[in-house]
Amino acid sequence: MRLNRRLITKLLFSVSLVFALALLSCGGGSSSSSGSKQNSPPEPTTVPLVKLSTDTFTNSSSQHATEVEPDTFAFGSTIVSAFQVGRIFDGGGADIGFATSTDAGATWHSGFLPGVTTFQGNGIYTAASDPAIAYDAAHGVWIICSLALANSDAVVVSRSSDGINWGNPITITTGAPDKNWIACDNTSTSPYFGHCYVEWDDPSAADLIEMSTSTDGGLTWGAALTTADQATGIGGQPLVQPNGTVVVPIEGVSNSMLSFTSTDGGTTWNASVTISTITDHVEAANLRSSPLPGAEIDASGKVYVVWSDCRFRTNCSSNDLVLSTSTDGITWTSPARIPIDATSSTVDHFIPGLAVDPATSGGLAHLTLAYYSYPVSNCTAPCQLDLGYVTSQDGGNTWSAPTALATGMSTASLPNTFAGIMVGDYISTSYVNGKPFAVFAVANVPSGSTFDEAMYTTPQALTARADAQYFSSKSERPVRNAKSDHGPRKFYDDDGKYPIPQQKTKKRSARK
Repeated sequence: MRLNRRLITKLLFSVSLVFALALLSCGGGSSSSSGSKQNSPPEPTTVPLVKLSTDTFTNSSSQHATEVEPDTFAFGSTIVSAFQVGRIFDGGGADIGFATSTDAGATWHSGFLPGVTTFQGNGIYTAASDPAIAYDAAHGVWIICSLALANSDAVVVSRSSDGINWGNPITITTGAPDKNWIACDNTSTSPYFGHCYVEWDDPSAADLIEMSTSTDGGLTWGAALTTADQATGIGGQPLVQPNGTVVVPIEGVSNSMLSFTSTDGGTTWNASVTISTITDHVEAANLRSSPLPGAEIDASGKVYVVWSDCRFRTNCSSNDLVLSTSTDGITWTSPARIPIDATSSTVDHFIPGLAVDPATSGGLAHLTLAYYSYPVSNCTAPCQLDLGYVTSQDGGNTWSAPTALATGMSTASLPNTFAGIMVGDYISTSYVNGKPFAVFAVANVPSGSTFDEAMYTTPQALTARADAQYFSSKSERPVRNAKSDHGPRKFYDDDGKYPIPQQKTKKRSARK
């Protein structure tokens, strides 16, 4: 497929790759509604990023060289990341790439999954998408779950004992799946230790949510099951509590964030409950973005869910990132704004990658949140795209001032898709031995018709300065009668086959 060359302009934007102690906002500090003092941005300190992988494929269907949409998972001293390589306009990439560190982020090994696509090994699929990672401690196996695209799509898993050498994919389901995710029960005292759970939705059935369970390290998988109320949604992320209860936060198709659970090891799935309504702002420059959940769990089983939401901004002028928590997956706290900057700032925040240190819990839980942003929400394309992070040492009650990772990217440097230009519908952060690392896409200015977008991480963990200020949004309240700045839209799955009924969906940017 030809590249969409209209999006590739020879702009003399320089992309600075910085590990900086600098605010990503105009105002900084906590919100104007709380009356707290503003933060003054410190002088930036430049530290090089670590490039993990690059697109080496040459197939004509892809937009080269591009890598987008990473997931990560850590267990012990190993952290594994997986991502799309060679983004294709109509959906997916030429293959799924991986980058693995077995020494807690000191060194990395990268490669591509074998046997999935026709461009790598003996694969039969024309594209691959939606990589998500889990580790099954009971069986000692890493599992990457992917969406394989062809005339009939499939959710597949690739297995590895070391996170570096991967086997050929095993099929879970075929037909019209979308937005798959995976998690395993790694608590040795759980009655379902060694159960792994995969979630996806079916666009041909208005995004009906389906789940499958494996009890043998991903070698075989059970039949697809729905929730008791036949719930519909997009982008669910299973999480397993120490007692074996599975909690799945997911974006509903009717302006809501939902959750559903299983208490019997995936034999049945309970009816969904509403975490919150979603009130969101549409990102400028035709960027692929949606309020998909970023979800993690702490040592006690408390679940944390973050998504982009504009309820704290006058006229829904831009998105903040908001946090809701639950101890049982049924009762949830009201969404609280993460005070990255003032509500009077022009910054638009989106695509969150949340991590929670699994060795911490409750009021002492350590959280790290990476995210993309526009410094000016109502920018005219091409827009400046930045990447940064904040941390919390008290379970999300207070947050550090933001630190910049990459600034000054141009949206003209991103590949195009049927649903908009793409840096990824999600990014990911994980704690390894108590230290948080993020894997993310950074785009430099293209060279002619060839992009320069690859996967990066940092040489050190994402920590706040020892003298960092922390900010709270405890006293903040949403804007009265807040509402999204857009109406319902019609979207399709990544193959363009299945329109989602307009009256049932709002803003869908498929994760494929």
